[in-house]
Amino acid sequence: MDEEYDVIVLGTGLKECILSGLLSVDGLKVLHMDRNDYYGGDSTSLNLNQLWKRFRGEDKPPAHLGASRDYNVDMVPKFMMANGTLVRTLIHTDVTKYLSFKAVDGSYVFSKGKIHKVPATDMEALKSPLMGLFEKRRARNFFIYVQDYDETDPKTHQGLDLTTMTTRELIAKHGLSDDTIDFIGHALALHRDDRYLNEPAIDTVKRMKLYAESLARFQGGSPYIYPLYGLGELPQGFARLSAVYGGTYMLNKPDCKVEFDMEGKVCGVTSEGETAKCKKVVCDPSYLPNKIRKIGRVARAIAIMSHPIANTNDSHSVQIILPQKQLGRKSDMYVFCCSYTHNVAPKGKFIAFVSTEAETDNPQSELKPGIDLLGQVDELFFDIYDRYEPVNEPSLDNCFVSTSYDATTHFETTVTDVLNMYRMITGKARHAPSLCLAVEANEHC
Repeated sequence: MDEEYDVIVLGTGLKECILSGLLSVDGLKVLHMDRNDYYGGDSTSLNLNQLWKRFRGEDKPPAHLGASRDYNVDMVPKFMMANGTLVRTLIHTDVTKYLSFKAVDGSYVFSKGKIHKVPATDMEALKSPLMGLFEKRRARNFFIYVQDYDETDPKTHQGLDLTTMTTRELIAKHGLSDDTIDFIGHALALHRDDRYLNEPAIDTVKRMKLYAESLARFQGGSPYIYPLYGLGELPQGFARLSAVYGGTYMLNKPDCKVEFDMEGKVCGVTSEGETAKCKKVVCDPSYLPNKIRKIGRVARAIAIMSHPIANTNDSHSVQIILPQKQLGRKSDMYVFCCSYTHNVAPKGKFIAFVSTEAETDNPQSELKPGIDLLGQVDELFFDIYDRYEPVNEPSLDNCFVSTSYDATTHFETTVTDVLNMYRMITGKARHAPSLCLAVEANEHC
């Protein structure tokens, strides 16, 4: 271990493994360490026995749930946008050869007490029961504007500058109702709260276009895909990528202590009496507790069921977004469900998650609107974890700390954090070309 590295990465969560892989591809000498004896960190997948031990102590799971090895329950369940940044990165780096994916059956939104399929195109808007006849026409015109919009072609802008016009102003121009704005902003553009309404409309339009492009990519019932056997395979795929390009991995390394020089810059990591020198450290928040601050809590319920969620067309995999306004909350709630068709449970079994940002001291009761959508459950587990973000200045100490995973059941916010960290670590000009094919949101691989 007594060597010098360009970067030492601490923790094998998904964000850390993606960065480890990308930095190794860039030719940097990377050492990747984890205090655990398994990959994945907070974003690991558990079999049934591990799930039981984590939430029920030493109890053994009941036999009727099936074999433990047939379960792969993700601790941070998230679907991938089929044409999104993570999938582009997977393709660009060839990590796809380590994984198999399957399309997700359905994408739904909760509105006025009912579940509705999310309309993503002008034709779907005309058929949607979410809107009345006149509202459908207005929504159709808005969808056509978004579909035709090309940032590089002013003729498609209809005289509007979306870099200065707010989303609220753009929507007002099309006369859309509050309920329509709700599902467009939260279920299509995947905003987590309503702050986007006062921000430049270009971001919302790009997000809507990504949703539609992803929906078209696999011609499925949703814009999402998900790996067979769950997300636990994903960190390992990027770990293999790093190893192929010379990265060194060390699991089960206790008490990883980050060392600093007299100027406060990182100079190495010590574990078990040995110190590896480095220029930069990348890690999850747990490795540098004095350089982070708490920004919230995520509350979630994990359910094992024997049936699909009602009113989702018997979908074996589905996302349902419950916008904040529909629940009288400050942030959205998310329902994620997948099943034996993605090899995450035995035949006939479904795994469902309900997650949200905790807003009270009773997070279990906060999750009730999402849990009520599930119907009868075989088993139900509750969990809550704190979310952290870095407060240090990486240019001063060369420490790059990831932000904790949020409550969303899709990967867009996760990838944004990874790319921001990548650019800070490498500097755009020097290393971006090797990645730009994969990460620039409006380029096609």
